[in-house]
Amino acid sequence: MTPAKAYAAPAANIPLEPFQFERREVGAHDLQIEILFCGVCHSDLHQVRDEWGGSIFPMVPGHEIVGRVTQVGAHVKNFKVGDLAGVGCMVDSCRTCPSCQEGLEQYCEVGMVGTYNGREKETGAPTYGGYSNLIVVDEKYTLRVPDSLPLAGVAPLLCAGITTYSPLRQWNVSPGHRVGVMGLGGLGHMAVKLAAAMGAEVTVLSTSPDKEADARALGAHKFVVTKDKGALKSVSNYFDFIINTVSAPLDLSQYVSLLRRDGTMILLGVPPEAPQLHAFQLIGKRRRIAGSLIGGIQETQEMLDFCAQHNIVSDVEVIPMSYINEAYERMLKSDVKYRFVIDLATL
Repeated sequence: MTPAKAYAAPAANIPLEPFQFERREVGAHDLQIEILFCGVCHSDLHQVRDEWGGSIFPMVPGHEIVGRVTQVGAHVKNFKVGDLAGVGCMVDSCRTCPSCQEGLEQYCEVGMVGTYNGREKETGAPTYGGYSNLIVVDEKYTLRVPDSLPLAGVAPLLCAGITTYSPLRQWNVSPGHRVGVMGLGGLGHMAVKLAAAMGAEVTVLSTSPDKEADARALGAHKFVVTKDKGALKSVSNYFDFIINTVSAPLDLSQYVSLLRRDGTMILLGVPPEAPQLHAFQLIGKRRRIAGSLIGGIQETQEMLDFCAQHNIVSDVEVIPMSYINEAYERMLKSDVKYRFVIDLATL
């Protein structure tokens, strides 16, 4: 076993604090990675507060991990010591179900193993995430990180980036498509960058008029204040796709009406209560509502390569590890543009 240090939540609704534990020995197919940066995802906050239920404590959050390989197992083929590597939201899956066989490990029918707040298949031990100095991961669930991009900005691509890239690729977004992005936070700002890079016309749909300058700087072509009924009416029956990143309660009806015939709204945010929608809103224009999770390992690698090609990273605020509890409080107030990233050299 390898000694490791981290910050962990000892129980729900208790501030994170220093924590020491042991990582497993490096197996034949494993990599040991020195973690350099780890993004702070809003789901980290939900999990440490046990808002989704089933949280395992003590919990070391973090599933947006970039670092450098420090040790490789005897049968590792695609990495060597010194390589940059990334770890996203999962570190294992059953590997044999139809979803895994199709490269869609995120939909594993047995259940993927989360990078944290999961349990290792072999031992049943809890998985601990990236708010730590090192991690041991099977190479099949490890990503090659481009060395042409700033690593702090790459870290959130392993969750926020792939969460927005995957539906854009699934629905083949391309030049000529009109894409609306609801919400301009950690997910939304990545959706804007990626959809624009794919050649789509991008419109940000926001309740906050003061976000227009930021939206356009990120690559949006249009900006609509959704509280303005006239502005909203101007994009009625307009969009081919709407990427909905909003996790707050909202009325879907007024947004579904913005879709063209055969348009699709893809849900990425998870509001605390189930949204209401009348069936006629869909039936009348053959509209669709769909959901999307992260991406599989192959698609996540494709996303990283796409981002390297188009020089895309997340907009981040780098913080020391000791600032994590304050960062959580600021996240609750949406006081970050657009993702906190921990510099693990400060641990």
